Amino acid sequence: MCTSKLSSAAGLLALLLGSGMALAESPNLGQPISEADVKAWDITILPDGSNLPPGSGTIAQGAKLFVDKGCVACHGENGKGGPNAAMATDERLDHIDANKTIGNFWGYSTPVFDFIRRAMPYPQPRTLSNEDVYALTAYVLYLNKLIGENEVMSAETLPKVKMPNRDNFIIKFPDKI
Repeated sequence: MCTSKLSSAAGLLALLLGSGMALAESPNLGQPISEADVKAWDITILPDGSNLPPGSGTIAQGAKLFVDKGCVACHGENGKGGPNAAMATDERLDHIDANKTIGNFWGYSTPVFDFIRRAMPYPQPRTLSNEDVYALTAYVLYLNKLIGENEVMSAETLPKVKMPNRDNFIIKFPDKI
C-alpha cells in the first residue's frame, strides 16, 4: 500500500513537472505578428464613422463600377437580386420573412462601406480603392433611395446618412454603448 501511494505521488509529480515543461516549450510554429501586419487588417469602420479613410465617390462612378467589377452578375440589375442577395428593394420590413436589404434593414450606412471594402468584389476581396468603395457605397445607398442622385459619399457625409431602420433594433446592453 505504501508503494502504491509513493508511485501515485511520483506519477503526480512527473505529470506536474512535465506539464510545466510542456508549457515552457514552444512548437516553434509561425512568427510574431508585426505592427504593419496588424494595421493592414485594423480597418473596422464604426457606426459613427470612426476609422473611415480619406477619399470620396459619386453615384455615377459607383454605377459604372457596379458593372465593371461584376457586382451586377451576383446582385442583379440595380441591385434587385441575382444569384446572391438583393441589395435594394421597395419592400417594407413589416414582417419577419420580408426581404432584408441595406435600405430596409441595416441600421447604419458606415457598415455598408466596411462590408464592401472587406468582402467585395467576389472572389477578389480587398482589391478596391477607397474611392471605389465610397462610389459603390454611394450607388447602393442611392438604389435604396437613401441619398439624392448628386450626393458624394466621403468620411464626412457617409455617417450622416440616416438609415430608415436605425431606431428599430433592440439593444441588449444599452449601458455598454
